[in-house]
Amino acid sequence: MVGDMEGHLTVGRVAGLAGVSVRTLHHYDEIGLVEPSARTAAGYRAYSAGDVERLREVLGYRRLGFGLREIAALVDDPAVDAVAHLRRLRGLLREQRDRAAAMVAAIDKELEARAMGIRATPEDQLKMFGAQLYESIGSAYPATRRTEPRIAARIWEALGDARTVLNVGAGTGSYEPADREVTAVEPSAVMRAQRPAGAARCVAASAERLPFPDRSFDAAMAVSTVHHWPDPVAGLREMRRVARRVVVFTYDASTPGWLERFWLTRDYLPEFAGLLTDWPSPADMARAIGGRAEPVPIPWDCADGFFEAHWRRPEAYLDEHVRRAVSVWTRVGTRAEQRAVDNLRDDLSSGRWAERNGDLLALDEAELGLRLLVA
Repeated sequence: MVGDMEGHLTVGRVAGLAGVSVRTLHHYDEIGLVEPSARTAAGYRAYSAGDVERLREVLGYRRLGFGLREIAALVDDPAVDAVAHLRRLRGLLREQRDRAAAMVAAIDKELEARAMGIRATPEDQLKMFGAQLYESIGSAYPATRRTEPRIAARIWEALGDARTVLNVGAGTGSYEPADREVTAVEPSAVMRAQRPAGAARCVAASAERLPFPDRSFDAAMAVSTVHHWPDPVAGLREMRRVARRVVVFTYDASTPGWLERFWLTRDYLPEFAGLLTDWPSPADMARAIGGRAEPVPIPWDCADGFFEAHWRRPEAYLDEHVRRAVSVWTRVGTRAEQRAVDNLRDDLSSGRWAERNGDLLALDEAELGLRLLVA
C-alpha cells in the first residue's frame, strides 16, 4: 500500500527503536515473518501499528533463544492474541529469571565454600550451568513432597468418573490416582528420573504444548505446578483442549491482604510477593478452563511439604531439606532466605513467634490461599 503514511514508521526508524539492523528487518520481510504492510512513495518499507506489534513478539521470542521457524509457528497461532503473547513472553522471562536466580544461589554457595577452603567438584561446577529451577530443587522432593491424603481426596473426588487422566507437571507422581489410567507430562528430566517403579507413563513435554489430540482424556489434573509454567493461561487452555474435565490445585494471590494471611510471608519473607506479581487470579484461571475455584484448607499435619504446609510447625522451616524441596526459597535468593531463617530462629528461641501466632496452635486446619479449580 502506498498513500497515507500517517501512523506508519519507516524501516530505519523501526530498526533504530528496536535495536536491530535494517538488514534483519529486510530478512524478516523476505521470509514472511514480519511483512510491512505499506510502502512510502519512494518505495521504502513502512510499518503499521499491527506490524510493529508482530515484530515486538518476534523479537521477544528471538531474544529468548527461539529459532525463526519456531517463532513463525508461535506468532501465527490463530488461538493466541496479542495479550496472550505478552503473558507468554512474560512467563518465559520469569522462567529465565528463575534459572538465573538458581545459578546465583549456586554461585553464592560455591563462593562461601571457597572462602572456607573447599573446592567444588567438576561435576558440581557443571551442574550450575546445566540446571533449570527444578533441577536445582528436584532432588529434594522425595523426602518431603508426598501425597497429602485429605487434599488427594478432594482432587480425586473432583475427577469424577474419569477413567483416563492426564497429570500435567506431574513431577515425581504425587497425587496420581492409582485406580485410573494415568498419563503424566513432566518437562524436567530430574523429576522424571525420580518417578517410582511402576508409575504411570511419563511424557517429556510442557503444559503449553501438550502433544495430544483434542479430548484425548476424560480428565486432566495439575497439582502445585501452575506457578512454574511460563504461560499459565495457555497451559490451562491446553488442558481444557485435551480433556473433558480439568482439576487444578493452585494458589490465590489476588485476595486483598493475601500476603498477611501467612505469618511466614508477613513477618519473615515479604519477597514472596514479588514472585507472584501479575499472577493470574483463581477467577482468571477458572475462566480459562470454564470452571470454578474452591478453597482448600491445609491440615496442621500436612504430609506434603509445600510452602505453606508447616504453618503450625514453624521449626520445620529451619530445616534445609524442607526448604530445598520448595521452589520459593530458591527463587527469593540466598540473602532473603538466610535472613528469614535467622529471624525465625531467633523468634522461636525468644518466644516472640509464639506471642504473635500462639492462636494457631489450637487450629486443626488453616485457610492460606490454596485453591482447587474445577471445570
